[in-house]
Amino acid sequence: MLKLFNSLSNALEVFEPLEAGKVKMYVCGPTVYDHAHLGHARCYITWDVLYRYLKFSGYDVTYCRNVTDVDDKILKKAAEQGVDPSAVTEEFYTSFDNSMKALNCLKPDIEPFATKTIGEMIKITKTLIDKGFAYVSDGDVYFGVKKYPRYGALSKQPIEDLMAGARVEANVEERGKKSSPLDFALWKKDEKFGYDSPWGVGRPGWHIECSAMARKFLGSQIDIHAGGADLTFPHHENEIAQSNCANDCEFVKYWLHNGFVTVNKEKMSKSLGNFLTVDELLKTYDSNTIRFFILTNHYRMPVEFNEEALEGAKAGVKRLIAAGQKGEEINLKVDAAFKLELEAVYSFREAMNADMNTSKALAVLFSLTFSGAEERAEIVSMRANTLRTLGSVLGFDFTKKEIMLSDEDLTLIKEREKAREEKNWAKSDEIRDIFQARGIVLKDSKDGTIWEAQ
Repeated sequence: MLKLFNSLSNALEVFEPLEAGKVKMYVCGPTVYDHAHLGHARCYITWDVLYRYLKFSGYDVTYCRNVTDVDDKILKKAAEQGVDPSAVTEEFYTSFDNSMKALNCLKPDIEPFATKTIGEMIKITKTLIDKGFAYVSDGDVYFGVKKYPRYGALSKQPIEDLMAGARVEANVEERGKKSSPLDFALWKKDEKFGYDSPWGVGRPGWHIECSAMARKFLGSQIDIHAGGADLTFPHHENEIAQSNCANDCEFVKYWLHNGFVTVNKEKMSKSLGNFLTVDELLKTYDSNTIRFFILTNHYRMPVEFNEEALEGAKAGVKRLIAAGQKGEEINLKVDAAFKLELEAVYSFREAMNADMNTSKALAVLFSLTFSGAEERAEIVSMRANTLRTLGSVLGFDFTKKEIMLSDEDLTLIKEREKAREEKNWAKSDEIRDIFQARGIVLKDSKDGTIWEAQ
Protein backbone atom coordinates (compact mmCIF):
# COMPACT_ATOMS: atom_id res chain seq x y z
CA MET A 1 0.00 0.00 0.00
CA LEU A 2 1.70 3.18 -1.23
CA LYS A 3 1.91 6.05 1.25
CA LEU A 4 3.07 9.54 0.27
CA PHE A 5 3.72 12.65 2.34
CA ASN A 6 1.14 15.25 1.38
CA SER A 7 2.51 18.76 1.93
CA LEU A 8 -1.01 20.14 2.20
CA SER A 9 -2.06 17.92 5.12
CA ASN A 10 1.54 17.72 6.39
CA ALA A 11 1.07 13.98 6.90
CA LEU A 12 1.66 10.57 5.33
CA GLU A 13 -1.43 9.48 3.42
CA VAL A 14 -2.44 6.27 1.68
CA PHE A 15 -2.37 6.94 -2.05
CA GLU A 16 -5.80 6.52 -3.58
CA PRO A 17 -6.16 8.12 -7.02
CA LEU A 18 -9.31 9.97 -8.04
CA GLU A 19 -10.04 7.25 -10.59
CA ALA A 20 -9.13 3.67 -9.73
CA GLY A 21 -6.06 2.44 -11.60
CA LYS A 22 -5.29 5.81 -13.21
CA VAL A 23 -2.97 8.59 -12.10
CA LYS A 24 -2.81 12.17 -13.35
CA MET A 25 0.55 13.65 -12.37
CA TYR A 26 1.82 17.19 -12.97
CA VAL A 27 5.36 18.39 -12.29
CA CYS A 28 6.50 22.01 -12.58
CA GLY A 29 9.02 22.06 -15.40
CA PRO A 30 11.92 24.38 -16.26
CA THR A 31 11.97 28.06 -17.09
CA VAL A 32 14.24 27.84 -20.11
CA TYR A 33 16.70 30.71 -19.76
CA ASP A 34 19.82 28.81 -18.58
CA HIS A 35 21.36 25.34 -18.34
CA ALA A 36 19.97 22.74 -15.91
CA HIS A 37 21.99 22.30 -12.71
CA LEU A 38 22.26 19.60 -10.04
CA GLY A 39 19.27 21.06 -8.17
CA HIS A 40 17.14 20.49 -11.27
CA ALA A 41 18.58 16.99 -11.60
CA ARG A 42 17.50 16.22 -8.03
CA CYS A 43 13.94 17.38 -8.75
CA TYR A 44 13.41 15.63 -12.07
CA ILE A 45 15.17 12.39 -11.10
CA THR A 46 12.94 12.23 -7.99
CA TRP A 47 9.72 12.54 -9.97
CA ASP A 48 11.06 10.30 -12.73
CA VAL A 49 11.42 7.57 -10.08
CA LEU A 50 7.87 8.16 -8.83
CA TYR A 51 6.57 7.96 -12.41
CA ARG A 52 8.48 4.72 -13.01
CA TYR A 53 7.30 3.21 -9.71
CA LEU A 54 3.64 4.07 -10.31
CA LYS A 55 3.86 2.38 -13.71
CA PHE A 56 5.69 -0.60 -12.16
CA SER A 57 2.84 -0.82 -9.64
CA GLY A 58 0.32 -1.20 -12.45
CA TYR A 59 -1.14 2.30 -12.67
CA ASP A 60 -2.05 3.91 -15.97
CA VAL A 61 -0.09 7.15 -15.48
CA THR A 62 -0.35 10.38 -17.44
CA TYR A 63 2.68 12.50 -16.58
CA CYS A 64 2.61 16.16 -17.60
CA ARG A 65 5.62 18.45 -17.12
CA ASN A 66 5.40 21.97 -18.50
CA VAL A 67 7.97 24.26 -20.11
CA THR A 68 7.87 27.93 -19.10
CA ASP A 69 8.99 29.79 -22.23
CA VAL A 70 7.53 33.22 -21.42
CA ASP A 71 8.94 34.89 -18.31
CA ASP A 72 10.78 37.96 -17.00
CA LYS A 73 14.06 36.01 -16.73
CA ILE A 74 13.84 34.96 -20.39
CA LEU A 75 13.23 38.54 -21.50
CA LYS A 76 16.16 39.76 -19.41
CA LYS A 77 18.49 37.13 -20.93
CA ALA A 78 17.30 38.01 -24.45
CA ALA A 79 17.96 41.70 -23.83
CA GLU A 80 21.46 40.96 -22.48
CA GLN A 81 22.28 38.89 -25.57
CA GLY A 82 20.51 41.20 -28.03
CA VAL A 83 18.39 38.37 -29.46
CA ASP A 84 14.71 37.49 -29.76
CA PRO A 85 13.31 35.70 -26.67
CA SER A 86 12.47 32.66 -28.84
CA ALA A 87 16.19 32.17 -29.54
CA VAL A 88 16.84 31.96 -25.79
CA THR A 89 14.03 29.50 -25.14
CA GLU A 90 14.96 27.26 -28.07
CA GLU A 91 18.60 27.10 -27.01
CA PHE A 92 17.94 26.32 -23.38
CA TYR A 93 15.01 23.97 -23.93
CA THR A 94 17.27 21.88 -26.18
CA SER A 95 19.95 22.00 -23.48
CA PHE A 96 17.45 20.94 -20.80
CA ASP A 97 16.04 18.13 -22.93
CA ASN A 98 19.53 16.79 -23.65
CA SER A 99 20.42 16.95 -19.94
CA MET A 100 17.31 14.96 -18.99
CA LYS A 101 18.12 12.32 -21.62
CA ALA A 102 21.68 12.13 -20.34
CA LEU A 103 20.33 11.56 -16.80
CA ASN A 104 18.12 8.73 -18.14
CA CYS A 105 14.89 10.54 -17.18
CA LEU A 106 11.88 9.29 -19.09
CA LYS A 107 10.14 11.79 -21.32
CA PRO A 108 6.81 12.97 -19.82
CA ASP A 109 3.67 11.83 -21.63
CA ILE A 110 2.76 15.49 -22.17
CA GLU A 111 5.19 18.42 -22.30
CA PRO A 112 3.22 21.62 -22.99
CA PHE A 113 4.83 25.00 -23.65
CA ALA A 114 3.38 28.08 -21.98
CA THR A 115 3.37 30.09 -25.22
CA LYS A 116 1.16 27.43 -26.83
CA THR A 117 -1.41 27.59 -24.01
CA ILE A 118 -2.09 31.36 -23.81
CA GLY A 119 -5.76 30.92 -24.74
CA GLU A 120 -6.38 28.68 -21.71
CA MET A 121 -4.65 31.21 -19.44
CA ILE A 122 -6.86 34.02 -20.72
CA LYS A 123 -9.93 31.82 -20.23
CA ILE A 124 -9.13 31.06 -16.57
CA THR A 125 -8.26 34.69 -15.88
CA LYS A 126 -11.58 35.84 -17.36
CA THR A 127 -13.43 33.28 -15.22
CA LEU A 128 -11.73 34.58 -12.06
CA ILE A 129 -12.68 38.17 -12.94
CA ASP A 130 -16.30 37.17 -13.65
CA LYS A 131 -16.50 35.37 -10.29
CA GLY A 132 -15.11 38.35 -8.41
CA PHE A 133 -11.78 36.75 -7.42
CA ALA A 134 -9.68 38.94 -9.72
CA TYR A 135 -9.65 42.54 -10.91
CA VAL A 136 -8.18 44.65 -13.72
CA SER A 137 -5.81 47.51 -12.98
CA ASP A 138 -4.32 49.54 -15.87
CA GLY A 139 -3.97 46.54 -18.20
CA ASP A 140 -2.76 44.19 -15.46
CA VAL A 141 -4.97 41.57 -13.81
CA TYR A 142 -4.50 40.59 -10.15
CA PHE A 143 -5.93 37.83 -8.00
CA GLY A 144 -7.45 39.23 -4.81
CA VAL A 145 -5.98 37.01 -2.12
CA LYS A 146 -8.41 38.21 0.58
CA LYS A 147 -11.22 36.71 -1.51
CA TYR A 148 -9.81 33.23 -0.78
CA PRO A 149 -9.84 32.59 3.01
CA ARG A 150 -7.83 29.34 2.75
CA TYR A 151 -4.79 31.14 1.32
CA GLY A 152 -1.65 30.04 3.17
CA ALA A 153 -2.87 26.49 3.88
CA LEU A 154 -0.08 24.84 1.86
CA SER A 155 2.79 26.95 3.21
CA LYS A 156 1.31 26.88 6.74
CA GLN A 157 1.51 30.66 7.07
CA PRO A 158 -1.32 32.84 8.45
CA ILE A 159 -2.54 35.34 5.87
CA GLU A 160 -1.79 38.21 8.29
CA ASP A 161 1.91 37.25 8.39
CA LEU A 162 2.04 36.88 4.62
CA MET A 163 0.38 40.27 4.24
CA ALA A 164 2.98 41.92 6.47
CA GLY A 165 5.85 40.39 4.46
CA ALA A 166 4.27 41.37 1.16
CA ARG A 167 4.01 45.03 2.27
CA VAL A 168 7.76 45.11 2.77
CA GLU A 169 8.56 43.40 -0.57
CA ALA A 170 6.08 45.25 -2.81
CA ASN A 171 7.71 47.74 -5.17
CA VAL A 172 6.44 51.27 -5.74
CA GLU A 173 4.90 50.52 -9.14
CA GLU A 174 2.90 47.53 -7.85
CA ARG A 175 1.68 49.38 -4.74
CA GLY A 176 -0.19 51.80 -6.96
CA LYS A 177 -1.91 49.06 -8.95
CA LYS A 178 -2.81 46.43 -6.35
CA SER A 179 -5.69 46.52 -3.89
CA SER A 180 -3.54 44.55 -1.44
CA PRO A 181 0.24 43.92 -1.39
CA LEU A 182 -0.29 40.12 -1.33
CA ASP A 183 -2.36 40.08 -4.54
CA PHE A 184 -0.49 38.41 -7.41
CA ALA A 185 -0.48 38.97 -11.17
CA LEU A 186 -2.54 36.76 -13.45
CA TRP A 187 -1.83 38.93 -16.48
CA LYS A 188 0.86 41.56 -17.05
CA LYS A 189 0.62 44.50 -19.41
CA ASP A 190 3.40 44.20 -22.00
CA GLU A 191 2.98 45.94 -25.33
CA LYS A 192 6.40 44.83 -26.64
CA PHE A 193 6.37 41.08 -25.96
CA GLY A 194 2.68 40.53 -25.29
CA TYR A 195 -0.38 38.77 -26.67
CA ASP A 196 -3.85 40.14 -27.39
CA SER A 197 -6.32 39.80 -24.53
CA PRO A 198 -9.59 41.38 -23.30
CA TRP A 199 -7.44 43.66 -21.09
CA GLY A 200 -5.01 44.78 -23.77
CA VAL A 201 -1.69 43.41 -25.00
CA GLY A 202 0.17 41.53 -22.29
CA ARG A 203 1.50 38.20 -21.11
CA PRO A 204 0.58 35.73 -18.37
CA GLY A 205 1.88 35.75 -14.83
CA TRP A 206 4.01 32.74 -13.94
CA HIS A 207 1.51 31.12 -11.55
CA ILE A 208 -1.44 31.05 -13.96
CA GLU A 209 0.64 29.16 -16.52
CA CYS A 210 0.74 25.91 -14.52
CA SER A 211 -2.94 26.11 -13.56
CA ALA A 212 -3.87 26.53 -17.21
CA MET A 213 -1.64 23.79 -18.58
CA ALA A 214 -2.64 21.31 -15.86
CA ARG A 215 -6.35 21.94 -16.51
CA LYS A 216 -6.05 21.78 -20.30
CA PHE A 217 -4.08 18.54 -20.42
CA LEU A 218 -5.12 16.70 -17.24
CA GLY A 219 -8.46 18.21 -16.19
CA SER A 220 -9.83 20.35 -13.35
CA GLN A 221 -8.71 17.83 -10.72
CA ILE A 222 -5.44 15.91 -10.64
CA ASP A 223 -3.95 13.29 -8.33
CA ILE A 224 -0.37 14.48 -7.87
CA HIS A 225 1.28 17.85 -8.23
CA ALA A 226 5.03 17.77 -7.55
CA GLY A 227 8.00 20.09 -7.57
CA GLY A 228 10.85 21.50 -5.53
CA ALA A 229 10.30 22.72 -1.98
CA ASP A 230 11.12 26.26 -3.11
CA LEU A 231 7.90 26.29 -5.14
CA THR A 232 5.63 25.72 -2.12
CA PHE A 233 5.26 29.48 -1.66
CA PRO A 234 4.25 31.48 -3.52
CA HIS A 235 3.96 29.41 -6.71
CA HIS A 236 2.00 26.39 -5.52
CA GLU A 237 0.06 28.42 -2.97
CA ASN A 238 -1.09 30.68 -5.78
CA GLU A 239 -1.89 27.76 -8.06
CA ILE A 240 -4.23 26.34 -5.41
CA ALA A 241 -6.02 29.65 -4.91
CA GLN A 242 -6.62 30.42 -8.58
CA SER A 243 -7.44 26.84 -9.66
CA ASN A 244 -9.80 26.07 -6.77
CA CYS A 245 -11.66 29.34 -7.34
CA ALA A 246 -11.83 29.01 -11.14
CA ASN A 247 -12.79 25.32 -11.19
CA ASP A 248 -15.09 25.16 -8.12
CA CYS A 249 -13.31 22.03 -6.89
CA GLU A 250 -10.15 20.89 -5.12
CA PHE A 251 -7.39 21.21 -7.72
CA VAL A 252 -4.87 18.64 -6.36
CA LYS A 253 -5.26 15.65 -4.07
CA TYR A 254 -1.57 15.09 -3.18
CA TRP A 255 1.06 17.86 -3.09
CA LEU A 256 4.62 16.46 -3.11
CA HIS A 257 7.86 18.41 -2.69
CA ASN A 258 11.52 17.39 -2.92
CA GLY A 259 14.26 18.95 -0.79
CA PHE A 260 17.07 21.19 -1.96
CA VAL A 261 20.59 20.34 -3.05
CA THR A 262 22.85 22.38 -0.77
CA VAL A 263 26.44 23.59 -0.98
CA ASN A 264 27.94 24.52 2.38
CA LYS A 265 24.42 24.28 3.83
CA GLU A 266 23.05 26.84 1.35
CA LYS A 267 20.51 25.98 -1.37
CA MET A 268 22.12 25.42 -4.77
CA SER A 269 20.67 28.06 -7.07
CA LYS A 270 21.52 30.28 -10.00
CA SER A 271 20.84 33.42 -7.98
CA LEU A 272 23.52 32.44 -5.42
CA GLY A 273 25.97 31.45 -8.15
CA ASN A 274 26.85 28.20 -6.35
CA PHE A 275 25.47 25.81 -8.93
CA LEU A 276 27.07 23.12 -11.06
CA THR A 277 25.40 22.36 -14.38
CA VAL A 278 24.37 18.84 -15.32
CA ASP A 279 26.67 18.99 -18.35
CA GLU A 280 29.65 19.94 -16.18
CA LEU A 281 28.89 17.15 -13.73
CA LEU A 282 28.55 14.56 -16.50
CA LYS A 283 32.13 15.25 -17.58
CA THR A 284 33.27 13.56 -14.36
CA TYR A 285 30.41 11.28 -13.32
CA ASP A 286 28.00 9.18 -15.36
CA SER A 287 24.21 9.35 -15.04
CA ASN A 288 24.05 6.22 -12.85
CA THR A 289 26.43 7.79 -10.33
CA ILE A 290 24.50 11.07 -10.18
CA ARG A 291 21.22 9.18 -9.76
CA PHE A 292 22.71 6.96 -7.04
CA PHE A 293 24.04 10.03 -5.19
CA ILE A 294 20.56 11.60 -5.22
CA LEU A 295 18.64 8.43 -4.31
CA THR A 296 20.76 7.56 -1.28
CA ASN A 297 18.93 10.41 0.44
CA HIS A 298 15.19 10.60 1.12
CA TYR A 299 13.60 12.86 -1.46
CA ARG A 300 12.16 15.27 1.12
CA MET A 301 15.50 15.83 2.85
CA PRO A 302 18.23 18.24 1.70
CA VAL A 303 21.24 16.74 -0.10
CA GLU A 304 24.67 18.23 0.59
CA PHE A 305 26.77 18.28 -2.56
CA ASN A 306 30.39 17.23 -2.14
CA GLU A 307 32.98 15.31 -4.14
CA GLU A 308 33.46 12.68 -1.44
CA ALA A 309 29.77 11.68 -1.54
CA LEU A 310 29.86 11.45 -5.34
CA GLU A 311 32.99 9.31 -5.26
CA GLY A 312 31.23 7.00 -2.80
CA ALA A 313 28.22 6.86 -5.12
CA LYS A 314 30.54 6.03 -8.02
CA ALA A 315 31.92 2.99 -6.20
CA GLY A 316 28.48 1.83 -5.07
CA VAL A 317 26.83 2.08 -8.45
CA LYS A 318 29.75 0.32 -10.12
CA ARG A 319 29.05 -2.72 -7.97
CA LEU A 320 25.31 -2.62 -8.75
CA ILE A 321 25.75 -2.32 -12.50
CA ALA A 322 28.41 -5.04 -12.63
CA ALA A 323 26.15 -7.47 -10.74
CA GLY A 324 23.18 -6.57 -12.93
CA GLN A 325 25.13 -7.34 -16.08
CA LYS A 326 25.91 -10.91 -15.05
CA GLY A 327 24.26 -13.79 -16.86
CA GLU A 328 21.61 -13.66 -19.53
CA GLU A 329 17.95 -12.64 -19.46
CA ILE A 330 16.14 -15.88 -18.66
CA ASN A 331 12.68 -17.11 -17.71
CA LEU A 332 13.87 -20.23 -15.89
CA LYS A 333 12.59 -20.31 -12.29
CA VAL A 334 15.20 -21.99 -10.13
CA ASP A 335 13.76 -22.60 -6.65
CA ALA A 336 16.43 -20.80 -4.61
CA ALA A 337 16.62 -17.84 -6.95
CA PHE A 338 12.84 -17.61 -7.34
CA LYS A 339 12.46 -17.40 -3.57
CA LEU A 340 15.12 -14.71 -3.46
CA GLU A 341 13.38 -12.86 -6.27
CA LEU A 342 10.06 -12.84 -4.38
CA GLU A 343 11.71 -11.64 -1.18
CA ALA A 344 13.59 -8.89 -3.03
CA VAL A 345 10.51 -7.63 -4.86
CA TYR A 346 8.50 -7.64 -1.63
CA SER A 347 11.22 -5.73 0.25
CA PHE A 348 11.66 -3.30 -2.62
CA ARG A 349 7.94 -2.55 -2.74
CA GLU A 350 7.84 -2.18 1.03
CA ALA A 351 10.61 0.45 0.86
CA MET A 352 9.10 2.37 -2.04
CA ASN A 353 5.60 2.25 -0.54
CA ALA A 354 6.96 4.02 2.55
CA ASP A 355 6.97 7.47 0.91
CA MET A 356 9.55 6.44 -1.67
CA ASN A 357 12.32 5.38 0.70
CA THR A 358 14.89 5.00 -2.05
CA SER A 359 17.81 4.48 0.34
CA LYS A 360 16.14 1.27 1.61
CA ALA A 361 15.26 0.30 -1.95
CA LEU A 362 18.95 0.63 -2.84
CA ALA A 363 19.81 -1.67 0.07
CA VAL A 364 17.52 -4.29 -1.49
CA LEU A 365 19.40 -3.96 -4.78
CA PHE A 366 22.70 -4.47 -2.96
CA SER A 367 21.34 -7.64 -1.37
CA LEU A 368 21.11 -9.04 -4.91
CA THR A 369 24.77 -8.36 -5.71
CA PHE A 370 26.07 -11.20 -3.51
CA SER A 371 26.68 -14.53 -5.21
CA GLY A 372 29.05 -17.34 -4.43
CA ALA A 373 31.44 -18.76 -7.00
CA GLU A 374 29.83 -22.18 -6.58
CA GLU A 375 26.33 -21.00 -7.49
CA ARG A 376 24.72 -22.33 -10.65
CA ALA A 377 24.65 -20.03 -13.67
CA GLU A 378 20.83 -20.06 -13.68
CA ILE A 379 20.69 -18.70 -10.13
CA VAL A 380 23.23 -15.97 -10.88
CA SER A 381 21.25 -15.00 -13.98
CA MET A 382 17.96 -14.94 -12.07
CA ARG A 383 19.46 -12.73 -9.40
CA ALA A 384 20.92 -10.38 -12.03
CA ASN A 385 17.59 -10.30 -13.85
CA THR A 386 15.80 -9.26 -10.66
CA LEU A 387 18.42 -6.62 -10.01
CA ARG A 388 18.01 -5.20 -13.50
CA THR A 389 14.21 -5.16 -13.19
CA LEU A 390 14.14 -3.39 -9.83
CA GLY A 391 17.09 -1.17 -10.69
CA SER A 392 15.34 0.08 -13.81
CA VAL A 393 12.44 1.24 -11.60
CA LEU A 394 14.96 3.58 -9.96
CA GLY A 395 16.14 4.62 -13.42
CA PHE A 396 19.53 2.91 -13.53
CA ASP A 397 20.89 2.06 -16.95
CA PHE A 398 22.38 -1.46 -17.12
CA THR A 399 23.31 -1.40 -20.79
CA LYS A 400 26.97 -1.94 -21.48
CA LYS A 401 28.44 1.25 -22.86
CA GLU A 402 30.34 0.91 -26.12
CA ILE A 403 33.63 2.76 -26.03
CA MET A 404 34.66 4.24 -29.35
CA LEU A 405 38.42 4.80 -29.46
CA SER A 406 40.18 7.08 -31.93
CA ASP A 407 43.28 6.13 -33.91
CA GLU A 408 45.30 8.22 -31.43
CA ASP A 409 43.79 6.22 -28.54
CA LEU A 410 44.72 2.93 -30.17
CA THR A 411 48.28 4.19 -30.79
CA LEU A 412 48.51 5.13 -27.11
CA ILE A 413 47.36 1.64 -26.09
CA LYS A 414 50.05 0.10 -28.30
CA GLU A 415 52.62 2.33 -26.57
CA ARG A 416 51.37 1.08 -23.21
CA GLU A 417 51.64 -2.56 -24.31
CA LYS A 418 55.22 -1.91 -25.44
CA ALA A 419 55.99 -0.20 -22.11
CA ARG A 420 54.70 -3.26 -20.26
CA GLU A 421 56.87 -5.56 -22.38
CA GLU A 422 59.84 -3.40 -21.44
CA LYS A 423 58.70 -3.41 -17.78
CA ASN A 424 58.38 0.36 -17.89
CA TRP A 425 55.63 0.37 -15.29
CA ALA A 426 55.69 4.13 -14.74
CA LYS A 427 54.84 4.85 -18.37
CA SER A 428 52.29 2.02 -18.43
CA ASP A 429 50.54 3.46 -15.38
CA GLU A 430 50.68 6.98 -16.80
CA ILE A 431 48.86 5.92 -19.98
CA ARG A 432 46.35 3.87 -17.97
CA ASP A 433 45.59 6.96 -15.84
CA ILE A 434 44.98 9.07 -18.94
CA PHE A 435 42.21 6.71 -20.00
CA GLN A 436 40.87 6.34 -16.47
CA ALA A 437 40.41 10.12 -16.22
CA ARG A 438 38.07 9.80 -19.20
CA GLY A 439 36.08 7.00 -17.55
CA ILE A 440 37.72 4.19 -19.55
CA VAL A 441 39.25 1.20 -17.80
CA LEU A 442 42.08 -0.67 -19.56
CA LYS A 443 42.44 -4.35 -18.73
CA ASP A 444 45.23 -6.70 -19.74
CA SER A 445 44.32 -10.12 -21.09
CA LYS A 446 46.14 -12.95 -22.87
CA ASP A 447 44.70 -11.61 -26.14
CA GLY A 448 45.91 -8.04 -25.54
CA THR A 449 44.36 -4.94 -24.03
CA ILE A 450 40.58 -4.69 -23.61
CA TRP A 451 38.66 -1.60 -22.51
CA GLU A 452 35.31 -0.81 -20.91
CA ALA A 453 33.43 2.04 -19.29
CA GLN A 454 34.40 2.74 -15.69
